[in-house]
Amino acid sequence: MDDFDMLNAPSAGNGVGSEEDPAAAFLAQQESEIAGIENDEGFSILDSGDVPSSLGDTNGESNGPSDAYAAISNADRLQAEPESLRKWREEQRERLEELDANSRQQETEWKEKAKVELEEWHARQNEQLEKTKTNNRAAEEAMISDLDENNPGTEWERVARLCDFNPKSSKQAKDVSRMRSVLISLKQSPLVR
Repeated sequence: MDDFDMLNAPSAGNGVGSEEDPAAAFLAQQESEIAGIENDEGFSILDSGDVPSSLGDTNGESNGPSDAYAAISNADRLQAEPESLRKWREEQRERLEELDANSRQQETEWKEKAKVELEEWHARQNEQLEKTKTNNRAAEEAMISDLDENNPGTEWERVARLCDFNPKSSKQAKDVSRMRSVLISLKQSPLVR
């Protein structure tokens, strides 16, 4: 006897070789249960169209156009979802409808609020525009009246009005203090021709 024959030989000492394989027994049991489920009366209704006697009417009366419809309704009743799931779906649907209604209401409120704010913004913009137009017209009229005045000897005063002599407001990087001092002195004592 070689080494491989010893592995195949049943051993009487430990009892493992004399028994049936537990995995094979489990598989056989599962197969028989599956076969029982496949042959169950509730699932065979839709395949064959015949109604089993346990599900059919005992009085011989039909509840619809044919016994097949009764069998389908009974099968549907057997496969209907549990009451807890049905309640949850209804509550969820109601919650979603309520949230949708709230979001639609909030959306309309936001639209109304945005409309009011937009109207206020347009009113402020128009008011600011009118103020700017009024100021520009007044400045233009003043400038036109100054241009119309062509009195001899007032040229340096007009130049001084057009120049900005405030050194703090000057945004130039160059030093223009000499020019500013010359213009101021010419304004105070104009040149005589």
